Amino acid sequence: MTKEEIFEELTKLKISKDKYMVIDEASLVCQNVIDKTNLIALACQKETYDKLAWKINLEMGVEIKYNNKFTIRTDLYNYKPKVIINAYNFMDLETCYERMKTFSEDKKVLNKLELAICEKDNYFFERKLREKGINFIAGIDEVGRGPLVGPVVAACVVLDKDFSLDGLTDSKKLSEKKREMFYDLIMKQALGVGIGIVSEKVIDEINIYEATKVAMQEAFRNCHSQIDHVLIDAMKLDLSVPTTAIIKGDIKSITISAASVIAKVTRDRMLDELDKKYPMYDFKHNKGYPTKKHLEAIKKYGIIAEHRRTYEPVREYLENSKSNTLK
Repeated sequence: MTKEEIFEELTKLKISKDKYMVIDEASLVCQNVIDKTNLIALACQKETYDKLAWKINLEMGVEIKYNNKFTIRTDLYNYKPKVIINAYNFMDLETCYERMKTFSEDKKVLNKLELAICEKDNYFFERKLREKGINFIAGIDEVGRGPLVGPVVAACVVLDKDFSLDGLTDSKKLSEKKREMFYDLIMKQALGVGIGIVSEKVIDEINIYEATKVAMQEAFRNCHSQIDHVLIDAMKLDLSVPTTAIIKGDIKSITISAASVIAKVTRDRMLDELDKKYPMYDFKHNKGYPTKKHLEAIKKYGIIAEHRRTYEPVREYLENSKSNTLK
C-alpha cells in the first residue's frame, strides 16, 4: 500500500490527516503530513507509547491510549502497521529517537531508528557533534576481515563541514567505477586522510579482531589533520580523543562512508597488484575472498606467502600437506 492509499484510508475513516501514528511492534510516524508526503519514518513500540501516556483523541471525541479498531494489513518499509489513530501530541523522528534513548533499553528499536534517520540524513551524527561546537570530525572504517589473502586496511578521514557527495554510502554498496570516482573526490577534498595496514602475518599472530583495531589506530595516527572526535564503524577504540562507535556506521555516517571508500579502494588496488603476480587465483575479481575459483586454485597450486595461515580452508590445506608429508 502506498502512502497515498494510506491517506485515502484515513479519509474514509474520517480521521484528521494532519497528525497521526501507525502503531505496531515499532510505529511509523508521519510528520508535516500533506496528501503526497514522503516523510514516513519509524517511531516507537506500543510499550513505549503507553509509558509516555500520550492522550489520543479520535475525531468523535473519545479519549484513548490505544485503539485497534482500524486495521490496514500491509507491509510498509518491511513493517506491518495494524492500527491508525489520530494523535494530537506527536514527535518527529529525531525527537522520538532522543526521547527513547533516555529510557529505552531496546537496542534493536534504537538502531532501527538511527538507520531510518540516517537514510534520510547521513550527516546526522556529524551535525549533532557540530551543534556542540565539535568541528573536526574523523570517520574510521576498515575492509578485509573476511578474505583469505592479504592485509586488513583501515582509513581515517576528516571532511570539511561543507563537504557534499551525493550517493556516498558504504563502499560495498557502490560499483567499482563509482568507488574509484568517489575515492579521487574524497582524497582531493578531505581535510585529512590516514591509512592503516596490518599484514596477513600479523593477523595470524594476533587474530583479525585485534589486527583490525591496530589498523584503525594506525590510520588515526597517520591522519594529519586536527581531530576533535572520531566516529567508528561498530568498533570501540582507545584513542586520544573522544569516540563514538556506530553500528552500520558505514551507512549512517557520511564521514565513515568516506573512510570505507578510501579503505576499500586502497586494499583492492593491493589485490590487483597481487593478481598480476598470481593470476591463477583471480584476485582481481575476488579480492582474496574464498570464491569457488580461489578455492580451486588453492587445491591445484597450493598457497602463497600472502595467504592467512589461520583461516580456513588455508589451515586445512596446510594440515593436509603436513599429514601427507609425514606419510
